[in-house]
Amino acid sequence: MQRLKENYQENVKLFEKTLRVKENFDIIKKVLKIGQDEITLFYVDGLIKDGAMQKLFIYLLSLKELPRDATAFLESNMPYVECDVTSSAELMFQMILSGATVLFGSTFGSEGLVIDARTYPARETAEPENDRVMRGPRDGFVETLVFNTALIRRRIRDVALTMHYTSMGKASKSDIVICYMQDRADPKLVKYIKDKISTIQTDALTMGHESLAETLIRSRWYNPFPKIRYTERPDVASAHLLEGSVIVLIDNSPAAMILPTAIFDFLQESSDFYLPPLTGTYLRAVRHAVFWLTLFMTPIWFLGVLNPQYVPEWLSFALPENRGKLPIYLQLLLAEFVIDGLRMASMNTPDMLANSLSVVGGLILGDFAVDVGWLIPEVILYMAFVAIANFTQTSFELGYALKFMRILLLTLTAFFNIWGFVIGVFLIIVLIVSNKTVNGEHSYLYPLIPFSPKALLSLFVRRKKQS
Repeated sequence: MQRLKENYQENVKLFEKTLRVKENFDIIKKVLKIGQDEITLFYVDGLIKDGAMQKLFIYLLSLKELPRDATAFLESNMPYVECDVTSSAELMFQMILSGATVLFGSTFGSEGLVIDARTYPARETAEPENDRVMRGPRDGFVETLVFNTALIRRRIRDVALTMHYTSMGKASKSDIVICYMQDRADPKLVKYIKDKISTIQTDALTMGHESLAETLIRSRWYNPFPKIRYTERPDVASAHLLEGSVIVLIDNSPAAMILPTAIFDFLQESSDFYLPPLTGTYLRAVRHAVFWLTLFMTPIWFLGVLNPQYVPEWLSFALPENRGKLPIYLQLLLAEFVIDGLRMASMNTPDMLANSLSVVGGLILGDFAVDVGWLIPEVILYMAFVAIANFTQTSFELGYALKFMRILLLTLTAFFNIWGFVIGVFLIIVLIVSNKTVNGEHSYLYPLIPFSPKALLSLFVRRKKQS
C-alpha cells in the first residue's frame, strides 16, 4: 500500500502528477494560505457539494495557523461532519475519484484529511416503471447508492440492520453495499458473499448487477432460469431483509439484488400485501395459473392439433379447421419471433409513439398475416395471450426462460409428438431442480425442496399479519 511521505510538498507533487491535474480540467487543486502555513485540497468538480465547500473555505481562511498534526486539526478545527485522517495515498486517490475531497496541511506530515462532501447527479425517486402497485409507496431506488441505503434505513430502524461497504473492480472501483439483518440472515451466506466479492478479480462492473451476478454465480449457459431476483422497490427489499435475505446494492444501479433466490420468489408481488388477504390470495392464484399457462398453453394446444383423436369433444372447437399455408410449428415460432421484434421496436420508439405504434403494428401485422396465410387466427390468439400473460410477473429473465422452454417443448413435440412433449417436460424439471443459488446450499425449489408446509402455503395464501 502506498503511504504518504513526511514532506508536504512531495505529497502535493505526487497527487498533482498522479491525478494529472493540468490535463484534467475537472480535477481541481486548491491552495489556501493559513497565516504562515499552507493547505492544499484536491477534488473533482461536479462531485462536491458547492455550498458546503464554499463555507468550509471561508472558515479555513479565517484560521490564524494550523495545528501541529492532522488529528489535532480534525478534533479542534474541522467543522464538517464526515471527515477522517489517513496516511494511505492509495485510499486518498480512490476517495478523490469517488467524489470526496482530500486536504493536505504543511504541518500534517505523513497524514492527510479525507472530507466526504461528495454529491452525485441523481434523478428524483419515483415509482419503478416495471414494478408498480395499485396501493402503496411510490418511491423507488435510484442510481445513487447513499440514497438507496437511506430508503432502506427509513423503513427498518433497527440496530441489527447492517450496511457493509466494499468496492470492486480494478478500474471502476464500484461502490457496493451488502445489506443484512445481523440477527436474521444466515451467517454462512453473509460470509460467503463478502468473501466472494473481496476475492473476485475484475476490471470493472460495466453492466452493474449483471456483471456482479456473472462473477458471483458460475453460470451454465444452457440453463436460462434466473438465479437472482432483482427489485427496484425499497419496500420489497426491506421485507426480504426482515425475512433473512441479503440485499446487494451497487452504485450507478437502481436495482437491488436479493439473495438467495428460489423460483417461487418470482411469483410474489408487493401488490398482494397492500390489499386485503382475500384479494391478495385471489391475485396470487391468478398469477400462478397464468404462469403455468404461459409455459404450457401453446405446446399443449399444438399437441392437440397433432393428435385430434385425443381431444375431448367439448374442446374440439379449439382445433383449427384451416391450418394455413405454413405448418403450425413454424407459425408458432414465427409468432414468437415477431412478438420479440415488436417488443424491441417499442423499446426504441419515442415515448409519444411507442404505445400507438406497437398496437397499430400488431393489428396490421396480425391482420395481413391471416389474409396472406402465414398465420391462422388461433395461433395469433394463443400467442397474444402468452405475450400479455408474461407481464404478470416482473422478471425479464424468467420471462425469457419460459419462452426458451416453450420453444423447446414445441420443437420436441413437433419431432417426437407425445413422447417429445414428455421428454420436454422432464428436461424442464431437470433444469429447474439443477439450477444453483448463490452459494449452492439453498435450494432453488424451496419451500418445495426442502419441504416446508407453512412457507409453501404462504406462496398461495395471503395470510393476515399477526399483531
